[in-house]
Amino acid sequence: MLPISADKVAEVIILARELDRAENEFDGFVDRLNEDEQAGLVALFWIGRGTFDPEDLAEAIRTAMAEATTPTARYLKGSPHLADHLASGLEALGIDSSAVEDELYRPV
Repeated sequence: MLPISADKVAEVIILARELDRAENEFDGFVDRLNEDEQAGLVALFWIGRGTFDPEDLAEAIRTAMAEATTPTARYLKGSPHLADHLASGLEALGIDSSAVEDELYRPV
């Protein structure tokens, strides 16, 4: 089970797409995630880029926890395709990332 909600992942995706203007928001949002959520985010990123298969989610999370030596926000910003990898990771787990993102933008 993914230890971070799809809504939080969608927020990271949205901020990642706007890193030029929203880097401080991105850093603050990711830094406020707890350790499990950060590991889940990294695992999802790895699944999205093909480092792990979706059925290996638990192993990816354990690896992310064990190998966390760099702040998560800095690590993730090192990928020019961060938003795409996170969206692909959600899709690989059967979650429609565009629907979740649209939900965040829905007017009240």
